[in-house]
Amino acid sequence: MKKKKKKKKSERLFLSGNEAIALGAYESGVKVASAYPGTPSTEILESLSRYEGVYAEWAPNEKVALEVALGASFAGVRAIASMKHVGLNVAADPLFTAAYTGVRGGLVVVTADDPEMHSSQNSQDNRNYALAAKLPMLEPAEPSEAKYFTRLAFQLSEEFDTPVLLRTTTRVSHVKGIVYKERRRLSKVKPDLVKIPEKFVMLPVNARKRRVELEKRLQRLRELAETFEVNTIEWGDRSIGFITSGISYLHVKEVFPEASVLKLGMVYPLPEKMIRNFAEAVDELYIVEELDPFIETLVKAMGIECKGKELIPSYGELNPSVLRKAIKGEEEDLFEPVKIPLRPPSMCPGCPHRGIFYNLSRLKLFVAGDIGCYTLGALKPLSSMDTCVCMGASIGNAFGMEKALGKKALGKVVAVIGDSTFIHSGITSLIDIVYNKGFTTVIILDNRTTAMTGHQPNPVTGFTVCGESTIEIDLETLCRAIGVKNVRTVNPHQIEETLKVIREEIKRPEPSVIISKYPCVLLPEERKREKPLYIIIDKECTGCRACLRLGCPAIEWVMIDKKEAKKRGREKQKGYARINTVLCNGCGECEIVCKFDAIVLEGDDGKDE
Repeated sequence: MKKKKKKKKSERLFLSGNEAIALGAYESGVKVASAYPGTPSTEILESLSRYEGVYAEWAPNEKVALEVALGASFAGVRAIASMKHVGLNVAADPLFTAAYTGVRGGLVVVTADDPEMHSSQNSQDNRNYALAAKLPMLEPAEPSEAKYFTRLAFQLSEEFDTPVLLRTTTRVSHVKGIVYKERRRLSKVKPDLVKIPEKFVMLPVNARKRRVELEKRLQRLRELAETFEVNTIEWGDRSIGFITSGISYLHVKEVFPEASVLKLGMVYPLPEKMIRNFAEAVDELYIVEELDPFIETLVKAMGIECKGKELIPSYGELNPSVLRKAIKGEEEDLFEPVKIPLRPPSMCPGCPHRGIFYNLSRLKLFVAGDIGCYTLGALKPLSSMDTCVCMGASIGNAFGMEKALGKKALGKVVAVIGDSTFIHSGITSLIDIVYNKGFTTVIILDNRTTAMTGHQPNPVTGFTVCGESTIEIDLETLCRAIGVKNVRTVNPHQIEETLKVIREEIKRPEPSVIISKYPCVLLPEERKREKPLYIIIDKECTGCRACLRLGCPAIEWVMIDKKEAKKRGREKQKGYARINTVLCNGCGECEIVCKFDAIVLEGDDGKDE
C-alpha cells in the first residue's frame, strides 16, 4: 500500500487585521488594488504592494481608487479598493452605481471605521452605506476572521454579481493575531474585454432594469444570510441573549462568557428568521454594537423587543468596562490612574509647516484649513487654523467666505492645504476660484510626502507605492495651467521672506497660490542629512518668550526665582529658554525670531575661542 502523504501544515503568521485583509486578498487571486492612504486602513495597500503579481497603487483619491478597481472587475479580474470611513464618502458616487452594474471579477471595498476618532474628523458608521446602497457587508472581529472574510467576500461578489463591503474598525485594523496562510484560490472568471452595455452602461433605460435585478439579488442574499456560515449562534445561559458583531462580540464574550450570543458576520442583509428564533429562545435580548443603532433599528423594525442604545453609548469605542457598566451597572477600576504631565500633540521639531503657521498667526488672518498633520496649526501657541471640515474643503471654504463678504475678505482670508490633499480634492476648488473670478490666496504645503498617514508617496513626490520612479507633478506648472497667474514658491524656514510673500499675495485682487516647499523632517533622506544645531546663550536670553511662540518641542522653558533673576541682572525675568539639542532638527526658525541674538549655531557662542 502507498503511504498517505502527510498534509502540509499551514504557515502560521502574526498579522494585524489590515495585513490579514491583504493576505486574504492575495490568496483570493486579487490582481488590482487601489487605495488612498487614511488611518486606520493604510497598511492594507502597503502590505498588498509587497505581494508578487498584484498591481498596487496609491490613487489621487478614494473615488478614483474605486473606479480603478471597478474597471479591473469589468475586465474580469479580482480587485480591491480600501479606504478609511470618510474616504467612502468620496467614493460613494461610483459605489452606488456599482451596486447596479454588478461585477465580472470579484470586487471588495474595504471601509475602515474609526469610532473613537483617533485620527479622524468624525466617527460615522459606514454600515449605513450597506443599507443605502443595498450591498452585502461583512464585519470581522479579529485578524484571522479578517483574512477569512476577505476570501469569502470575493466569492460572494462573483456568486451574487455584486461589490461586497468589508467593514473593520480601528481595533480590528490594528490588533495583531495568529493567521494561517493558505493556498491561493483564483477566480474562475476569464480576464477579457466583454461588451455588455445593458449591464455596464447606466443610461436610464438600462439602470431601471438593473434596479430590478438589484432587488432580486438582495432577496437572494437575505436567503443566504439564514444559513451563511459567518452568522452563528453560541448557546449558553438563555436568561440573557446578545446579538452583536465585529469587535463588540469579543467584548460581550469577555463580560458575559456564559450568555447566549448570536454573532453576525454579515451585518447586512440580516438573517431575519435566525434573529426571530434566537429572540424567542432567550428571556432578555440585548443588541451590542458601536456607534449607530444599526442592527437594533432593523431588529426593532421586525417587531422584536430588545435593549440597546438606551443603555450603551452611541459614540466612541466600546470596551469591556463600558459594557459592564452599561448593562450590569458595575464600575471597574483596573488600576489607580497615574498623574502624568499633559502632552498635547504638536508638529515635529523642524517641521516646515511651523514657519507658515507662525506667519499666519502674526498676520492674524482667518485660515481655512484642511486634513493633514498641518491641522496641528490650530493648536496653541500657533492658533492659526480656523476651519477644518474634510479633505480638500479649505479652498472651497475660503472662496465661500470671499463671496459672502466681498471685498471685505481681501487680505483677511487664506486657504491652507497639503500637497497630497490638494491632489486629492483641492484642484477642482482652485479651478472654481479661477473660473468664478475670485481673489482667494491658497497656500499649498508641499513637504514631499503624505506625512500624516505614515509618509506614503503621492503624485507630487515622483515615486509609486512600490518605490518606482514616475512623473512628478509640478504644482507650480499645474496651478498656472488652470489659470492662476500668480504662483510663488517659498522656503517656509525663511520666515521673514515668507512673511513678505504672504503679505504681497493676500492683497492681490485675483487668484494667488503660494507653494511652501521643504521636505518633512522624518523622511529617510532628511533624517540622514547632517543638520546644524542651535543653542541659546543663557546670559543673552531676556525671557521674552518669542521663540516659544513657534511651538517647537525642542525649545524648553526654565523657570527661575527672584534671586536667580537678580543675579542675571534682570529682576523681572521669570525664566529663560533652552534648546534640547537631542530634539533640534536645525531648521533655524528660532534664530530668526530671536531679536536679542541669544540663539546661535553651536560653536558660535564664543566658548570655543
